[in-house]
Amino acid sequence: MGGPPRRDPVTATPPTGEPDPIRLGLLYAVVFVEIGIAMPFMPVWLGALGLDAGLIGLLLALPIATKVVATRPLMGLIDRGVRPRTLLVVGSLTLAVSYALMPAAAALAAVLLALLIVVNAVAQAPLVPSIDYLTLAAARRSKRIDYARIRLCGSVAFLAANLAGGALLGVLGNQVAVPLLLTGLALAATLVAVTGREIAPTAAPPAQAGTAPPLPRVLWLSIAAAALIQASHAAIYAFGSLDWARHGVSPPWIGTLWAVGVAAEIALFALVGRWPARWRSPFRLLGLGAGAALLRALGLGLADGDLAVLLPLQMLHGLTFGATHLGVMAAVSGFAPEGARGRAQGTVGASTALVSALATLACGAVYRSLGGPATFLMMAPLALAGLGLVTLAQRIHDPGRFGSSSTHKV
Repeated sequence: MGGPPRRDPVTATPPTGEPDPIRLGLLYAVVFVEIGIAMPFMPVWLGALGLDAGLIGLLLALPIATKVVATRPLMGLIDRGVRPRTLLVVGSLTLAVSYALMPAAAALAAVLLALLIVVNAVAQAPLVPSIDYLTLAAARRSKRIDYARIRLCGSVAFLAANLAGGALLGVLGNQVAVPLLLTGLALAATLVAVTGREIAPTAAPPAQAGTAPPLPRVLWLSIAAAALIQASHAAIYAFGSLDWARHGVSPPWIGTLWAVGVAAEIALFALVGRWPARWRSPFRLLGLGAGAALLRALGLGLADGDLAVLLPLQMLHGLTFGATHLGVMAAVSGFAPEGARGRAQGTVGASTALVSALATLACGAVYRSLGGPATFLMMAPLALAGLGLVTLAQRIHDPGRFGSSSTHKV
């Protein structure tokens, strides 16, 4: 009596109804391994097909535009009674089919390949938000569930895929191996999603037509702040490596700079649970992310390829991305009303994708005209605007006290 629930000695899974952090972590891992291969190596595969650079750019832009449109309505299905695991199974299986058909479509017509890429993006749009939804729901239900530590499984898997994917594809070859490997990974994600017991509480009863609760203003402001802070990464994501190379930074050091950023993110996810509770509220975390993003943008604008400056600036990624992500997840968990949690989760993904896409387009124009320092510096206003929205959101929620301890913690 009074002890933790005992696990089944045969299946080693929690009793019925008890969330399983191991399965949640595995879901993050298999989905992020696929993303960790697709992001860096799908452009390589398109190039190996001999496609025109302009067409490649269009094909790479299609998934971004598709996710902006598709993520929120797909996640809204959860509020109407569709299980998150159903979205994971259907989405992963559709990913596998679309990846498997891409080589044949590319051989027939570019328009067929473009259509499959759109289908692929629609299938992928709800995957990570659905796992976030499940994990946040589990964390609200069970004190033993630590969202940040489970989420780090995705970051570790992404880094491992980046490191191992290049070596593996170098052996297998790009033209066939990229879609083949991604097909296998998507099938693995389908298997993980479809097997086992329910890993989190069932969603709230679906809202009746016309009664879906609105998202509160404090949540809209928190989501907008997070979107702006995350969009401040656009310059470094798009032109960081290029600018560092132009300043004479060697390829091994460029790889190290990226690895340092991901390592800092992983470290934050692993250690944030030990922080004082007041520092794990949505407003504190978002404020830390915004402040670090502002410092990073200013520093990158002045670094001129100096590794002694770049290395600590890259370590700030743990806050600029990690703290911002944890902050907006805490805001969704704490402020989204029942019957609107799926929509809130989808709004986070769609708004971040939209603002990041616009910021990336602006970075391209500025980099072409004014160079790297100006491009990095133009990210500072985004971070500053995000900080302003965080402050406004906190004042609306709890006037006069920044980082209130009364809000949900991660």
